[in-house]
Amino acid sequence: MAGVTALGFFAVLEMTTRRYGLPGPLTNLVADVAYRPKSAALLYAGLALTMVVLTWRQRFAALGVAAGIDVVLALARWAFDFGGTEGYPFGNGALWAMLGCGVVALTRRTGRERVLLLKGVGLGLLLVIGRKTGDTWLLITARSRPQVLDPYVAAADHALGNPSWVAGRVVEATGWAGAHVLHAVYGQLAVAAVVVALYQLRNVASERRFPRHHLVRTFLVIGMLGPAVYMIYPVVGPVFAYGTGAFGTGSANWAVAELWPHTPPPVGTPHPVVYDMITPRNCMPSLHTAWATAIFIHSRGASRFLRSAGTFWLIATLAATLGFGYHYGVDLIAGVVFTLTIETALRSFDHGWERPAVRLVFGGVAVFTAILLSVRYLPVQMAHHPWVAGPLLLLALATVIHGYVRTTSRWEPTSVPPAPRPEPRLEPA
Repeated sequence: MAGVTALGFFAVLEMTTRRYGLPGPLTNLVADVAYRPKSAALLYAGLALTMVVLTWRQRFAALGVAAGIDVVLALARWAFDFGGTEGYPFGNGALWAMLGCGVVALTRRTGRERVLLLKGVGLGLLLVIGRKTGDTWLLITARSRPQVLDPYVAAADHALGNPSWVAGRVVEATGWAGAHVLHAVYGQLAVAAVVVALYQLRNVASERRFPRHHLVRTFLVIGMLGPAVYMIYPVVGPVFAYGTGAFGTGSANWAVAELWPHTPPPVGTPHPVVYDMITPRNCMPSLHTAWATAIFIHSRGASRFLRSAGTFWLIATLAATLGFGYHYGVDLIAGVVFTLTIETALRSFDHGWERPAVRLVFGGVAVFTAILLSVRYLPVQMAHHPWVAGPLLLLALATVIHGYVRTTSRWEPTSVPPAPRPEPRLEPA
């Protein structure tokens, strides 16, 4: 049922992108079979997720096949001059290896082993096509939403003290060193997610089953639902709407004014503004914040190193999203609420829909909706009363966080201490 639903969704998205003269996610996936892929790391990350169901011997064989196919295709592209010049010269082999595992599952496996291997293949392919679906969504938002709502979000952000403007000046003051570190963290978010996911799925090959819940599920659902909000609430971000950016990353010809990051925008009467049809409307909510929050949550049950890395990745992602001017402060709050609501719903599906979980899911949806409506229809009031609106936003966020911790703590396994051993007693002779 899930596979048929996903295939139908991808087919509809493919037809929608064709209307705008753009290739869809399925077309891009097929192109990766022979042409230079845009992201070799993504394809090999998908293969890594597929290999969690394989034995070590099978893993080395899959990697060897992937590397061999990459060499053959690279030589063929060089000899026959096809495949273009953009993209990476390798990575196709990983996709071939995933598809090969699927063929093996259908032809050489039966019963539970076939289902397990198909799940592994599906997990890897979903990661790849999920990324391509997200890129397609972003193109659709730019083509179908000519007007953006940045003046509304910028006005409402006065209630939080214009954090993007403050963080932008801080990052600018750190120079190239701070910018490069944050760029690396911001750009390699998927790599951090795969590392945490592989830790969670490390026992699949030995136990021959997947855990009830893992990071990949949350990651994919966030990526599927988030762009739908972009269609409802198109926002490009302060670096694009209010300047060329501290690192030359803006669209000055379309900016409302060149104010970021040194001069906060004045509070006037917000109205939609026309923007170019290239820049994605991918700000509300901040999906980078949502994904970093998911990594932080799922790394809590890992080793101390991964817990520290998850914390660092969350903090650095928040700093990058604000410091580079990609998001407003309200976007980040919405992103955290978005993730906690989705995470609660997914875990409730596995543990049973208890009343506290249902209450939290509906409460998260209500808070998220209230944030969007407030920013859209009350931005001026929020800007003129920051000591009321700001604490209310933070209180709403804290309420959702507290509800999530309180609800999910009931589902965490509790370790029962061993029974005390009786002390030896001396018996009289």
